[in-house]
Amino acid sequence: MGFEGAATERTGEDQVQYQLSRFVIGPCLHLLARTEIIGTENVPASGGAILASNHLSILDSFYLPLLLDRPVTFAAKSEYFTGKRPTDRLVGAYLRATKQLSVDRTGTRAAQEMLEAALGLLNDGALFGIYPEGTRSPDGRLYRGRTGIGWLALHARVPVIPVAMFGTVRMLPPGAKIPRPGRVQIKIGKPLLFDEYFDQPAGARQRRAVTDQVMEAIRELSGQEYVPMYASARKEQLAAASGKARAVDGSGQRQDKDPVA
Repeated sequence: MGFEGAATERTGEDQVQYQLSRFVIGPCLHLLARTEIIGTENVPASGGAILASNHLSILDSFYLPLLLDRPVTFAAKSEYFTGKRPTDRLVGAYLRATKQLSVDRTGTRAAQEMLEAALGLLNDGALFGIYPEGTRSPDGRLYRGRTGIGWLALHARVPVIPVAMFGTVRMLPPGAKIPRPGRVQIKIGKPLLFDEYFDQPAGARQRRAVTDQVMEAIRELSGQEYVPMYASARKEQLAAASGKARAVDGSGQRQDKDPVA
């Protein structure tokens, strides 16, 4: 299967472990960053709900659960659980202790299996967090949402709560190994309800419409520039451009260091 982790309602033992993990690592996170969260009244005290957030840094998955009273489960790529460096081991230990979903993104059914596991959690009344962009933004802009959030919202029939993260990418940008001190702000918007779609099939058109509404709500909260393409496609473009640049640099052709007048 393409995922591991929480697939049912948290047990009492899980709740204790989750809170203990926050108690242990929470002071370190608070020392690392000044934090502010706005709009917690928009998160229901109980019952299934989806937190849909922009995604700037792996730290998003640390600070959002830390600053919410309710336990929240996120889906995280399996590489975060299996890294060998000391910082990777710390990340993996925390994610496992807080029962986050490990997703193997190389599996052909990984995305659907993750959504089905999340649906089980939501049906049991859990709070589930998802990054509709599907991956971290490569440049701080907000990219087109994957329709998994639409599938989940239409099948679970629970509120979708938009979230905007600020500051985490400055503390730990993609590729960095050690976070630096900074400031983290989180804005939580009003719940989105999609009752008008519940008497329709959860088809591609409906999933896209729900996804686009969620992304627009995130954009309004975050103030990010919106890019109508997938973040993964943009990353591929950047990687290809980087590869071409390396090929030119390594071609052995002489490069004049001084400009020619």
